[in-house]
Amino acid sequence: MAVTWTKLETFTGRRSIESPDPDNEGQTITTEGTCRDIKVKFTEGSINHERQVNVCYDADGAYDEAATDLRIAEVAAGVGHKIAAGVISAPEE
Repeated sequence: MAVTWTKLETFTGRRSIESPDPDNEGQTITTEGTCRDIKVKFTEGSINHERQVNVCYDADGAYDEAATDLRIAEVAAGVGHKIAAGVISAPEE
């Protein structure tokens, strides 16, 4: 069975990050920063594995979605090998 993948966000070069507010218990602080990766979910059967994958840029420094998709496919092949080896598995219930 082949590993499939789904992008979990649209790459914009920026990402919002929530962290606990040290001054207000139960509250969070949202900050925005630059990023050079995209969140991706890899699936094979009942196994889901999420991770960030570095994006690709063209010669002019612009985001290259087609090259990034090829890179994600390469990572998916590696995830498939790790699933086959038992390094990545479905969570125990």
